[in-house]
Parts: sequence; C-alpha cells; structure tokens
Amino acid sequence: MTTPARKQYLNIKSKHGEEILLFRMGDFYETFDSDAEIISRELEIALTSREMGKGVKVPLAGIPYHSLEGYLTKLISKGYKVAICEQMGDAAISKGIVERKVVRIVTPGTVFEDSLLQNETNNYLASLVVRGDQAGIAYVDITTTEFATTQIPVTGVQAEIERLSPRELLLLENSVNEFKIGTSVVKSTVSEHHFHPRWSTEGLMDHFGVETLEPFGCHKLPLASQAAGAIIEYIKDHQGTALPGLKLLKTYSTESFMVLDEQTRRNLELFYGGRWGSKNASLYSVLDQTSTPMGSRMLKRWIGQPLLEIDKLISRQDAVEWFTESIFRRNNAADLLKSMSDLERLTTKVTGRTATPRDLLGISNTLAAIPKLCELLKTNGDVQQVEWISRTFPDNSNMSDQLKLSLSEDPPTSVGDGRTIKHGFSEELDSIREKSKIAIDTMSSIESRERKRTGIKSLKVGYNRIFGYYIEVSRANLSLVPQEYMRRQTLVGAERFITPEMKEQETLILNAKDRVEEIETRIFERLCDQIAQEASLLLKSAEAVALVDVFCSLAYVASDRNYSRPTLNNESAIEIKHGRHPIIEQIVEAGSFISNDANLDLADTQIMVLTGPNMSGKSTYLRQIGLITLMAQIGSFVPAESATVGIVDRIFTRVGLQDDLTVGQSTFMVEMVETASILNQASRNSLIILDEIGRGTSTYDGLAIAKSVVEYIHNHPTLGCKTLFATHYHEMIDVAHTLPRVRNHHVPVVEEGGDIVFLRRVTLGGSNKSYGVHVARLAGLPTGVINRAWELLQELENKVSSKPQNLGIQLSLIDEVPNLIKELRDLDVASITPLEAITKLYEYQARSRDE
Repeated sequence: MTTPARKQYLNIKSKHGEEILLFRMGDFYETFDSDAEIISRELEIALTSREMGKGVKVPLAGIPYHSLEGYLTKLISKGYKVAICEQMGDAAISKGIVERKVVRIVTPGTVFEDSLLQNETNNYLASLVVRGDQAGIAYVDITTTEFATTQIPVTGVQAEIERLSPRELLLLENSVNEFKIGTSVVKSTVSEHHFHPRWSTEGLMDHFGVETLEPFGCHKLPLASQAAGAIIEYIKDHQGTALPGLKLLKTYSTESFMVLDEQTRRNLELFYGGRWGSKNASLYSVLDQTSTPMGSRMLKRWIGQPLLEIDKLISRQDAVEWFTESIFRRNNAADLLKSMSDLERLTTKVTGRTATPRDLLGISNTLAAIPKLCELLKTNGDVQQVEWISRTFPDNSNMSDQLKLSLSEDPPTSVGDGRTIKHGFSEELDSIREKSKIAIDTMSSIESRERKRTGIKSLKVGYNRIFGYYIEVSRANLSLVPQEYMRRQTLVGAERFITPEMKEQETLILNAKDRVEEIETRIFERLCDQIAQEASLLLKSAEAVALVDVFCSLAYVASDRNYSRPTLNNESAIEIKHGRHPIIEQIVEAGSFISNDANLDLADTQIMVLTGPNMSGKSTYLRQIGLITLMAQIGSFVPAESATVGIVDRIFTRVGLQDDLTVGQSTFMVEMVETASILNQASRNSLIILDEIGRGTSTYDGLAIAKSVVEYIHNHPTLGCKTLFATHYHEMIDVAHTLPRVRNHHVPVVEEGGDIVFLRRVTLGGSNKSYGVHVARLAGLPTGVINRAWELLQELENKVSSKPQNLGIQLSLIDEVPNLIKELRDLDVASITPLEAITKLYEYQARSRDE
C-alpha cells in the first residue's frame, strides 16, 4: 500500500470510526490497524504487517472481493458494522491515487442480503427515545417494509423492546445504559438531531410527501413520531435504496395485546427451550408447521403478542377449525403454499432495485398459485368461517399476466444474456436474438468446413474473452494454413488465427450481444418499475398468504396432536380438563404424558398452593397452564380435552434459580427483584405463576416471604388475581386454613420398597413429605453421599421429635396462640395498614373456629 493510498484510507476512516472499513484495492478488500486485527480474529484469516516508513509496521488483513458476502455475514452476525469503500475509477487509467468512496454502511438492522437474514424471523431495526415518563418506540424491517411506531409509558419499554428483539436499536448516547437490553441487540448511538422534535417529524413527513402525520395516527404522539423519524434518517444514511419501499407507517397500541416480559418468555419457553436454549424445544417449534417464510414470521409475532380481544380470537379459531375439519383442504392448501416464494422480501428487492430474474419468477409463481388458494377457501358450505381471509386477497391478475407474458420460464440469475425475457414479448429483442443465432450457427459451421478445405483434421474453432473467436492449428500443421488466415495469438504448441469471414461474424455476434443485453435490461427494469408501483398489492397478498399458512399450520398441529378448541370469555375462571404440556408431550414417549385438570377462579380457587417433591411434575404443571392460556389467546387450539379460558391481561412467571453476575445480583436477589416486579405490575385480570419463592435464602426467611407473598396477592384490594404457587415449604398448606380463596393441591408419590414412584397426577390436598434424598439418589449422587444423607436426616428428625409435640416436625409460622383477645389488645391499631388488618382478620377468624 503506497503512502498516498494510506492517507486516503485514514481520511475516510476518520469519518467512519464506528465501522470496520473494507478498503477496495483491486481484487481485495483491505483492512488496516485495529480493523485488520478485528477481522483477523473474527474471520480467522492471516494478520500480516507492512512497514509504512520510519520502521513503523502497520497491521494488514484482506479478503477477496468475490468472497465479500460470506465474510460480511460473519461480521454482521457478531454485531459489527461495516463500511464498504469502492474504487470509483479504473486504476489502469487513473492519474495518481484512484478515487475511492464509501458506497454502503452495513449494520445488523439494515441488511438486505439473503445470507444475512433468517427466513422465519423479522430483521428489525428499532429506535427508542425517552422524554420524562414517556417513550417513543419505532421499528422497521426493510426486507418486508413493515414499519410501525408507538408511544408508551417508560415502564413498558423493557417488555416492548424484548418482544421486538430487534437486531439493532437506535439510542441517544446518554440513554444507552438506562435500560437492560439483551446482548444480542446491537445498540447504535445517534445524535440528538435524529430525534429532534421538529427535524425528525419534518423528515418523516418529507419521506411520505404529506403535510401532516394525521393519516398515520401519530400526529398527537410526538415521541412516536420522533422515533419513526430517527429511523428514516438512519436508513437514509445507511441503506438509502430501502426508503422507496417504506410507503406506510402504522401506529399501534400495546394495550390491545398481552405484554410478555422476558422472564415469562424464557420460563414458558416460547422461542427457546431446554437447558441449552434450543430452538427445537419451544412452543414456537411445536406450532410451526408453516410452509412459507411469511407464515413462519407471522406465527412468531402472534406467539409474542397474544390478543385481548375475543372477537378477533374467535375469528382466528374459526379459521383454524375450518382447516382442522378436512385433511384434504389442509393438504391441498399446504401443497399450494409450498410452491410460493417469500413475497414480502421479493417485493422489497424489487422496490430496492436489487431483484434478479429468478426473484421475479418467484413472484410470478406465487401470484399464479394465489387464485387456486382463493378458490380453495370458497369450497364447501362452511366458507363463512374463512370468508374474512378471502376478502384480504387483492386482485393481482394484471401483474400476474404481465409476468407470464414477459418472463421466460427458466430465467438465469442475472439479466442480459438473452434468456430472461420470453420469446414473442419484444419484436426488437427477438429480431436481434435471431440475427445473433444465425451468426453463431455460421461460426459453428466454419470448423467442419475449414477442416475439409484445409485437410487439417485437428483444426478447431474456439473463443475466449480476451482474443474473441479464433481458429487453432497445431504447429505440426502450420504448413497447411491458407494464406488468408491472419495470426491472432501464438501458443507453445499451436497458433491461433482468424479469417475475414470470422471477423465479420464475430462483429455481428458481439454487437448483437451488446444490443440483447441493452434491450433485455431495459425491458427487465421497466418490468420491475411496473411491479414496484403495485408493491402495496403484493404486500397485502403476502399478508393474506401468511394468514392462511398460519391457520393451516395451527390446524395441522391441532389435528395431529389432538388439541381442542378452547372457549373464551371475559369471566375470571380458567378451567382445563385433562390438560397437557405442548412441548414435553412431544418429547416423551407417545401416550406416556399424564394429563391434569386445572380450575382457577377469583371466587373460590384464586390461589392454588401446589406441594410435592422435585421431579414430581410441579413445574411442568404450572407451565402447561400458562402455555394453554397463552395458546388460547393467540387463537390456537390447546392440548386439553376441553378448556374454558377467561382472558388474562398478563402472564407473569417466576421460575427457577439463577443469578445475574453482570449487575452483581445473587440468586436470591434476582428472585426477589422479579417477584417484586410481578407484584407491582400485575392486575386483577393477570395470571401469576410462582415456583419455589423464597428457596434462595434460609428456611425461616424463605417461608416468611412465601407466606407473605401469598397473603399479599390474596388480600390486596386491586390485585387478588389467579395464582399458581408451587413450594417445598409444607407449612404453606396451612395458609389455606386462614385465606378463603386458597386451595391446596399436591403431586402424590408412592413408596415401594424404599423407592419412590412419581404419579404425575395433581390432586386436592397438601403434601407433608419432601423425598429429597430419594430424588438425590435418582439424580445419581454417589452411594456414599446418599447413605450419609439418610443418617443425617434421621438425626435431624430425632432432634425435632424430642421437642414439645405442638412444634411439629416441620417448622411453622402459623402456631396457635390460645388467647386471641390478648393479641387484639397488643395489636398496634394506629400503625397497621388496611391490608395487614384484613390479613389479621382472616387469620383470627380461621383460628377462632378451631379453638
């Protein structure tokens, strides 16, 4: 690298400090200094160095230009941003240093390349602006043109960002650390200019060519407008070709769907499951039998965004039922869907002018299949269940006909070689192609003719890009070469010649090739322009296809796994008969999963206290009730003989032990923080799932906290929601004696010859034995450890049994005090809260019945 070139690199790099700069030099993209060290490490390529004067060695690393996309994929997947700097002139004819310019900045949220995208997942670029107690959030997927914005209280930001799971998030520099954003999200800081109340809004209006944002619904939501305007500005700087495809901005409200925080998404294993976070052990993997990327992405959005509106849910259930009732219509629909391409992303390629002939063929084949799919939706007498879906399909017949007439049936991957446009569509193109064909045929006949004329049997006609067409004759036959042959190239063992006739035919062929490329490219670009003008229709078709795909997928799963249609209402009860865990029943041996009933309601069984040993199935039972409720609220059938689900506004979960070393929180602190979050955010219409609250600390503290949490949920005047509470503290079963809407359930265990058998059946009543050592033996602890544990357990039990009998074997926080009047006299009425007073009254009332 020359010194002037290095100065040019450093000058460009100074403007792109955040990005890795790929500096095009001939057939390579070179990187230097820290950039070279990064790509050497991340891409596992050689790191070299070169002296740049005065003994200073500069690190270098380069990648071949034709391998750019593969390396780019790796860098973007690791969260890096890359600036691509191209040569703007020909190095062979340039005087001095070749002009170079950054032509594109690639970031995780602005990628177009198929290799950088996941078919089943949206690639969101999001932006967040916070002013006071309000926040604006906007997100876009430039590959599908989905663009939406909202304004919400700051308290809802965390959950909404977690739901979106954007690849990249735009933030003001001073707000980077305000929220706990997952490490998989690349945080990009931008200047205040991007979120400026005036400039961002004006930029948004300029993009859509409007005088007001009222048609988009965000004219009275300033932070929503600022967030959306920041995205437009960022895309303009990083991927300007995507802007023409963004023709619509939707304003949405988070109040229309159930908000799921990250711990609930994780604990219910909605998208990742199992110990190692596998995609193949999640609710999404169970329900995803879709045939198109569009359907797969829609299903993922539905799972992360359960509905609260019964009318919409019933419409979804009707559609699922329609496909469930006939295996033939379901299979026919699936066959049609499998023939379709990703219409959303192909449409975006067209509007971004990056589409290939194969992409247009994908659009054409998809449009050709849609009428058959619409016809299928109109068969049989129960079409009213899916009539609303049929109405979502627009008329694309003109576009479909145009593609059939113009596009060849097997086009190449790139335009210009004469095989993209169908014969008969353009007389001009057909005429030139015919002349080219005649010239090529003439050139082909020269070989056999010249062999006969010259007697040179090894004579052959060939072609290369540098010398064009030629006649090749071996050195042994040079004496037979006619005088009119003109030498074109000398080889080691042969000479290459050309004749006046060949020169004439070559000119015809090359001129025709240039004309074919010119005309075909012009026709193709005009065709893309016509499709781009109808992009909104294509995107509506894509959404309709996705709907059919999701319903077909849910119906397949329902039929294959014996799911039932749940009854939905706005009452408080959740009643499940023979419910099953949708993920686990698919993993265990067929027919071996033990189903269980569940009944929760605010009048009688508001809180279910579930006791039983580890490995008995308590956590599975809790999760399956949460999953069945969630599945019902996305419109899916559920794994149960029957189910009635009163719509819940939130599902909260606190399951499992984990610490957070990144913020210095212990296991117990994480447990308490999450529990506090639930108690502060839940409403009377929520569903709370708590598993082993208080086990991260001592027995006394843990039991006190567990009992207090149950009392709080039960007695709080604005909470009092449905709750599932699994615990190891057997003293908790006594809470049901003092709180009227608490019911005990347990998972029974049978002892057989010193061994235990888990029955997996949830039964009324509490459990008073832990079986901890039995479970430890099943887990494979060494025999010596198990035997010693039995000895220590016996010693502890003997010590407890030697104490006064009224203490019991288990520690209890609910010991009776003989004189209730004395307690009432000692009660500090002036300082007690109303909630504590209600709790005391429940307790005294229950004890008075026993005394």
